[in-house]
Amino acid sequence: MADTGEDDGTRTGNRVDIDGDATGPVIAGNYNVVVDAQHGSTVTVLMDGRRPRPRRRDRIRLLPRRQGTPVGRDADLAAIAAALHAGESVQLWGPSGVGKSALLRYAARTLDAGGDGVVFLDAARREPEDLAQDIFEACHSTGGYAPSRGELPQLMEGVEATVYVDNADYTAEQLRTVMDAAPDALFVFAGREEVLQGTDGRAHRVEGVTRDAAAELLTRELGGSGDPDLVTALWEAAAGTPLLLLRAAAVARLDPAAGLPRPGAVRELLHPLFDRLDEPSLRALHLLGTFRDAELDPEHIGALSGTPDAAALCAGLAGLGLAEETELGYRVADGVVAALRERQGLRPYALERLCGYFADWAARPETPAAQVAGHARALEVLAELAEQSGRADLAVRVVRAASPALARSLRFGVWGRLLDQGLPAAQRAGDRQAEAYFTHERGVRAVLTGNRVLAAVLLAEAGILWRQLGDTQGADAAANAQQYVPQEPGAGAGSPDAGSPDGPGEANAPEGGGSDVGSSSTDPGPLQDPTAGTVPGTPAPEPALTPETGASMPTDPGPTAPDMPTVPSDPGVPVASDPVSASGAATSGGGMPVDPGPPLGSASLPPGAADLGGAVVTGGAPVAGVSAAVATALKVAAVIAALTIAVVAVQQSQDGSESRSATPVSGSTTMDAGFGDPTPEREPEPEPEPTGLAGVWWSSEGGGIEFVEAGAGRYTARARDVCGDTITAEFSGGGDTYSATAPAYDMSSGSCGEVLGQVRTTITIGEDGETASVTREMASTVREGVTCYTCTPFTLTRAS
Repeated sequence: MADTGEDDGTRTGNRVDIDGDATGPVIAGNYNVVVDAQHGSTVTVLMDGRRPRPRRRDRIRLLPRRQGTPVGRDADLAAIAAALHAGESVQLWGPSGVGKSALLRYAARTLDAGGDGVVFLDAARREPEDLAQDIFEACHSTGGYAPSRGELPQLMEGVEATVYVDNADYTAEQLRTVMDAAPDALFVFAGREEVLQGTDGRAHRVEGVTRDAAAELLTRELGGSGDPDLVTALWEAAAGTPLLLLRAAAVARLDPAAGLPRPGAVRELLHPLFDRLDEPSLRALHLLGTFRDAELDPEHIGALSGTPDAAALCAGLAGLGLAEETELGYRVADGVVAALRERQGLRPYALERLCGYFADWAARPETPAAQVAGHARALEVLAELAEQSGRADLAVRVVRAASPALARSLRFGVWGRLLDQGLPAAQRAGDRQAEAYFTHERGVRAVLTGNRVLAAVLLAEAGILWRQLGDTQGADAAANAQQYVPQEPGAGAGSPDAGSPDGPGEANAPEGGGSDVGSSSTDPGPLQDPTAGTVPGTPAPEPALTPETGASMPTDPGPTAPDMPTVPSDPGVPVASDPVSASGAATSGGGMPVDPGPPLGSASLPPGAADLGGAVVTGGAPVAGVSAAVATALKVAAVIAALTIAVVAVQQSQDGSESRSATPVSGSTTMDAGFGDPTPEREPEPEPEPTGLAGVWWSSEGGGIEFVEAGAGRYTARARDVCGDTITAEFSGGGDTYSATAPAYDMSSGSCGEVLGQVRTTITIGEDGETASVTREMASTVREGVTCYTCTPFTLTRAS
């Protein structure tokens, strides 16, 4: 159960004070991570002998809670047993309320386990990768360790357990991901749709119970038999669905004088049940409805609803078919939320109290990380409610408090979901410190999951944000983590990641070598500036450009120097707003109304908070605004602006003074304006007067760009974009104004997708010839509803 201490859930502060106690080391693949709740986590590569050696449990036994025997399921149990005896996995499928969960739990407790034992898990709102970590921990004795995706099947090899997974509403590919994590185990899944076919295993449809079984169920619930004709009519009206029959029996049990309901009303029994509930039960049910499909520990239910014995009360609600008992606690049953929203007189729970309660609980050092991860869906719902109620500050508070524990839980899927909510909320709330923290943690997570492009961009941006805030510890942590950004698949033996295992999540890091238990890779050390130490006159490696905002990143979006310029951020998961009820309480996605508390002031961000950002609206669906967040992981179609800015490195001269050395991007080996490395024996040639765009310009966003004259009124800037393609932006015009167009990509999948249109970038040189203003706008779109919110202006200053 959750440890709620002495808290009564009434704290209403706007921020959570997280001190250094909310830290802890975890290991993912061959990465050692020290989770830091204040300045962002740090990452190092494990040295020889430091890799954990998980010990397989002698007997695997993770069983579901006990329950009564399901009625009329002998044939279904025989089908499951036959599949397992034949060495096949099986999927139970059917509509909500048909009894899949009860059948699955009973099978896990009664069928012959065989092999090494039994594991029972609930996959509701869980990523397959997180579920795979659950299976690993159930089968091995280890703490704070998440194997890489390539390493996990090796550790699970030979584990012949039977794994039962409830609420596994996955695609066929996701089911295979879970099954591949334990290649020698047998699986029994339960879900709404049939997806397991062919060589993956058998699919078994779970249907309503027979008439005789329905009569037995009603007799058991009522303590006696009813009118056989009425029982038959109810069974037919309910199509044998146990949940509906359970509710019909509950109505008769609560009001014996009325007896069983009419068959025509069997699907409309929720309001009659609500009418028969006492105030504490209705209040607790209303709380569960507020959290929609999330499960809550009874201790939280009791603290927030004022119920002394919440466990017994919720068990009573489950007996009425209004709540569902889970391994963690309880969640609302199917169909209840919609009916509760129709009920008058329910006083909304105060959103500020809910957020404050869970933020305080999640931030306590004594709260187990596994408990926070178990309530991740509830935290996610709270953040959504806060956003929809115009209280982005409360969403920030909840996510910021929970993030360290979610990281320590090693459930990177749900950790990523919460971080994706926290970042845009911080930007809308104008909380720059939280924005830096969420950007940093998303970068660390991307390192751990092997997403090299996203990791490089996020960590570079985090470093800039930390430095802007004057937080050197955070900036150093981001720069340190950049050293360990996974390289592209197929990295050579001399690369920092050669021979290291891939990350434990979505892996575009290399597979293979170094994934044996106990193996290690050496610390690659910091990467050097690509232009430092090169022979004068030799071209430096061509930098890659991020066309989102005119900021820059290295050619390999892996480890970057500490002085990386600003790059864009990810607006995260968009939140669609729900209507506001007549009482002024915001509602959310089928959930219950909540009281958002006192309104905040203007929703606009403070100066500088949205200097690069915005969001994109496609098909008329609004997406949360962003500032300097990374566009490579948008969950909706996002437009990447056209102008690209090349890295101009800063290095120290031998006498200690700073001199700027620009990386050529147009193929030339030297640069004018004093940026080259002139031979000491020869005086540098006089610097030509600047004309038009020609030369190197510094961006207000922290990077530089070299424009090369390509003819009358034409200038080019050439580099590689975030998609990995070499592009040449050609600016044309005359006098003081030049413009260029470039594609705008759909980045919803984390990599370049379809072209959504063209972005026009216009540069207007000021009267002094030394400064220029840059604006961007959508020049054309492939369909209506595509709007570029990242097209915010910035300035250029001619290098001197």
